[in-house]
Amino acid sequence: MHGPASSGWLLVALCAVTGAYCLVRMRSGGEALMGFGMAAMAVPAAVFSPPPWAWLAYASVFGAAAVHALWAARAGARHLHHLAGASAMVYMSVVMAVSPAHAHGQGASGVPLLTGALLLYFAGYVLLTGVRLVPVPAVAGSGGGGSAPWGDRPELARACRLSMGIAMVAMLLTL
Repeated sequence: MHGPASSGWLLVALCAVTGAYCLVRMRSGGEALMGFGMAAMAVPAAVFSPPPWAWLAYASVFGAAAVHALWAARAGARHLHHLAGASAMVYMSVVMAVSPAHAHGQGASGVPLLTGALLLYFAGYVLLTGVRLVPVPAVAGSGGGGSAPWGDRPELARACRLSMGIAMVAMLLTL
């Protein structure tokens, strides 16, 4: 992605940590793939500019993830978010493959329609997920001692989804 190097490195760290957490949980390989893929794509272009074929490889991997999410969506609508995320990654990969470095947006006025739609979706997702992180009072007798292992805590999973949503918004903004 093109943008300041410091914010790029922050995105790399955020996405890599999120991907690692998802991998440790071993419940969502798709989220781990998204985290590590976003970390790889967020490496500042001044440090490493992948060859054009790498963007097509990203598009292929995330295209397969999108097909998997579409197939899984038959079992539940929650997989539609994974479909949106994987599709956004395919879109960003294709844009990066076909446009030379730092030439995004030249010759056009405003934000492309698909980029704008993805930004709206992920901004809404971030807001909704952020609201869901607001703490609720503990129920009496629920054993507030945190009986669940750290990897099974639902608020950590929500925080990871929130961080990946924020990272997606940041990446789409630099597109």
